[in-house]
Amino acid sequence: MNRHIICFTFVYKLFTMDLTVKNLDKLIVVGDRVLVKPKSLNDRTKTGLYLPPTVTEKEEIQSGYIIKAGPGYPIPSSEDDESWKKDKENIKYIPLQAKEGDLALYLQKHAIEIEFDQEKYFLVPQSAILLLIRDENLFE
Repeated sequence: MNRHIICFTFVYKLFTMDLTVKNLDKLIVVGDRVLVKPKSLNDRTKTGLYLPPTVTEKEEIQSGYIIKAGPGYPIPSSEDDESWKKDKENIKYIPLQAKEGDLALYLQKHAIEIEFDQEKYFLVPQSAILLLIRDENLFE
């Protein structure tokens, strides 16, 4: 009986992991923000002592991979607002420097922690990102 429960939980976890990728597409990042999946934190000191998670999470600078990026900074339209006009222009944006797949170093105090599908993510404004590491040959 226990084997069936273990097998079911494995299949359930596998199924929910597949749904997580699909559900992540439902998230729309707005403006100049990026969605960051935090990198696994270093839980040991150089001498080998274990650190509790509360110590490593409170560091000022964190790192993580950018999962999604917002469209950027909106540019105001040059035409007058005419509410009666049927054909509206598409909003134009100044794009962000951050792209999906980049490793970002960011200030923790400006990040907003969210949990989506039992995963921990951070919403970080571009102004809080200190450094981007992009590997152009990563997908070749």
